[in-house]
Parts: sequence; C-alpha cells; structure tokens
Amino acid sequence: MTLPSLDLNLVVALRALLEERNVTRAGQRIGLSQPATSAALARLRRHFDDELLVRSGGRYELTALGLALVDRTAAACDLLDRVLASRATFDPTTEAHEFTLLTSDYAVTVFGAELARVVHEAAPGVRLCFRRSPADITEDTDALLSTVDGLLMPHGIISGFPTVELFRDRWVFLVSDDHPDVDEELVLSDLAHLPWVSYHRAYDTPATRQLSMFGIEPRVAVSTDSFLTLPFLVAGTRRIAPMPKRLAGLLPSVAPVRMMEPPYEAVPLQEALWWHPVHMHDAAHSWLREITAQVGAAMTGPEDLAVPPRQG
Repeated sequence: MTLPSLDLNLVVALRALLEERNVTRAGQRIGLSQPATSAALARLRRHFDDELLVRSGGRYELTALGLALVDRTAAACDLLDRVLASRATFDPTTEAHEFTLLTSDYAVTVFGAELARVVHEAAPGVRLCFRRSPADITEDTDALLSTVDGLLMPHGIISGFPTVELFRDRWVFLVSDDHPDVDEELVLSDLAHLPWVSYHRAYDTPATRQLSMFGIEPRVAVSTDSFLTLPFLVAGTRRIAPMPKRLAGLLPSVAPVRMMEPPYEAVPLQEALWWHPVHMHDAAHSWLREITAQVGAAMTGPEDLAVPPRQG
C-alpha cells in the first residue's frame, strides 16, 4: 500500500490504539465511536498482516510488531503535524507560534537565554521550548530531528543535516582550587592519570577524542548529563573536567574550582543549529533560522577565533 492510497486518519488511529492499548479509550482520544475505532483496527490489521493488539486476560497487549511501531508512529504523527502546519508567510509581530529546540544546559545558558530575549522583543507571541537532548541522539537523528524545530549541538557529533552556524567556543579544564597534584599548568600526564568528570561519555566531543592520538584514555570516575553540575563534582576532589570556556566564565563563584588551559591544541567547539530538511521552505522556521544566526553572529569576536597556545 502506497501513501496516496492510505487513509491518513488510520495513522492517527494507530497511534491512539498503540499508546492506549484499549479500543474504547483510543476512540475517545481521537473522537471516534467504539465501532468506528474497531473498524479502523481491523483495517490496520489487514494492512500490516498482524494483530497489533491481542487480548491477554482482561486487557490488550501489543504484538512484537505493535511494540516496534509505537515510537515510529508517534514520530510519523509529529512529522505530519509539522508538515501540515507549515506556512507560506509568517509575521513575527502578530502571530502565535511555538518552537521546540533540543539542547544541553550549556547551550541554553550561553546562547538560549539571549535567543529568548531577542525572540521576545521581535515576536511577543512566539514561545521557545528547550528540551534536553537525549544521550542517544546519534542513533536515530533523522527521526528525532523530524519531530522538533532544531537541535543546538557542536559540529563533530552528527552530520548530514542542514545547519545554521552560531558561535565558537573553546575547551578548558576545571580543577579544584586545592588540588594537591596540579600547580600552575596541566600536562598530558595529568589527563592520563587523574580521574575525570565527563559530560555523558568521555569521547562525545572531538576535543577529547583527540587524546587517543596521545595514547590517553580518560579515567572517568563520574559522568553527568549536566554541564552546570561539573564544578560541584570537581570541587574538593582530585577530579578534572573539560568544560566550554564561555560557560566556565559565567560560573566563577559557584564552586571553589580553577579554570585551566588544555595541555594540547584542543579542537575548538563550533556550535550550530541543526534542523531537518522538512522545514526548508516553512516561513516560520526560516524566521527562526535568521534570528538564531543573528544572535550567534553577535556573540562572535576576534578572540573566539584564536586557538589557545599549547601548554606543557
């Protein structure tokens, strides 16, 4: 069965049936009677040649195919919503709209706050929704990007999608003020022997992947999904943690830590807005891309392009 011959209302019914696992509740959710919902389920069963929902005692359970379709159907419905909501024109001064961006707390802090201020001034009816990027973003990027307006993430982690370049940052290391083994400078042997605090996984960034060329494998003692927790996980310990300099510069007094240059020429961090091609010709999304580019350009100065001198 091809898409033109498929009643797209069945996709909506499929999502409701798979998520509710109950014909009556699924019908109530999408405004159909129980007989109409049962008829939709029968058509879906013929299409997939699978029961999808089977009775187990007094309730329904999903078949193996049904379980596999839960996330795919939700993503497909979200994508259809975005396609059908596309606009040929967009007036930011009068229209109401919501944009959803996946991001880390780092990008929200150093970029998102200013973006929200500029958006509010230019478009009072526009809302921004920042959601934390999932750790498995690299595993099904296409499906995930199709359900949101964009992803704030540096280059070197995903590829193959349109981007808007935003700003450059560079990496520093955090160490405790009273670290017993680190004096004025870090050296490569410190990175090899001291325990690390890592954002997600140690090799998630190109700057830390570089260390493999020196034969260094970080000894990760603690991992976290929040950049803002790094100073607290370093203070009073022998641990070290890589952190983007823009964020480290905003947190000088939150914990007794020092900011130190890497003992190697770490690859700069180039932040970008990644987006799915489905948004290419949507007027509202085009406006969002223009605003993010403007905010990013305002953050860029000559010092952002400089490569820190090699240490150690």
